[in-house]
Amino acid sequence: MVKAIRVHKPGGPESMVLEDVEVGEPGPGQARIRHTAIGLNYIDVYHRSGLYPLPAPYGVGMEGAAVVEAVGDGVTNIAVGDRVAYADPPPGSYSEARLVTANRMVKVPDSVDDETAAAMMLKGMTVEYLVHRTFEVKAGMTVLFHAAAGGVGLIAGQWLKELGVRAIGTAGGPEKCELAKAHGYAEVIDYNSEDFVARTKELTDGKGVPVVYDSIGASTWERSLACLAPRGMFVNFGNASGPVPAFDPGKLAAGGSLYMTRPSLMAYNATQAELELSAGRLMDMVGSGKVKIDINQRYALADAVQAHKDLEGRKTTGSTVILP
Repeated sequence: MVKAIRVHKPGGPESMVLEDVEVGEPGPGQARIRHTAIGLNYIDVYHRSGLYPLPAPYGVGMEGAAVVEAVGDGVTNIAVGDRVAYADPPPGSYSEARLVTANRMVKVPDSVDDETAAAMMLKGMTVEYLVHRTFEVKAGMTVLFHAAAGGVGLIAGQWLKELGVRAIGTAGGPEKCELAKAHGYAEVIDYNSEDFVARTKELTDGKGVPVVYDSIGASTWERSLACLAPRGMFVNFGNASGPVPAFDPGKLAAGGSLYMTRPSLMAYNATQAELELSAGRLMDMVGSGKVKIDINQRYALADAVQAHKDLEGRKTTGSTVILP
């Protein structure tokens, strides 16, 4: 038996309970892994709350770093003793050990430690697909990235700077703005005291930006559209303030033939080849020191409820790990 977080009825943070669960032997194509560190992400809140429905009871957590304890028949990409990391469904990484699909694991190089690997997989591969494959940025571009002081945002600022992109970020409060600036953003707009639409237009000489990366959703989507240049792309990759409501597509026409997409990491890394490409780019960026992963909070597995309260209360910055 191992300890794992389970949800029997979707709801607030207290709906997560720590229980004893049985972990069997891996079947064909599976591996049994023992976690060394676990990542915390906003999608965990969506699963726990029921915004992204799952059949109960279910686990929580989409990413982790681990050591392989056993492999089933047909597994060739990893072996017992390998250090591995992942960011893939089904949820359940808030656990001491679990069974996983082996070909959704990637090996962790010596240049990346376990906590860093656990904290970076979902956020880092999200940045990779956003800036390379959803809207491929080019050196010299100016882009707008919301939640610049969050886990994804801090990675994005460094990555964009490395690519030669001028990144404008938004964040709430002077401390978070300074944090974002220290992580590669050329400009950071404090949305608590500034109109980010007017400021973005000012910073782009009235032209707007070719792309807005928006993980906030309900409270920002209309103003995000207003920041775009004609034929610009609104990339809505999260719902921190709630999902974007149904709207008249005529708004896109009125804004200058705008594009909108609602991408997901799972769709962009659907194949093993895509996963290995994405993880490889991330490992290279982090292993070389070009992108640093700030782990600013650590919680015990038994304290997952508090971790969710702090995440939803916007008390966290950078990345967070849960330690089994």
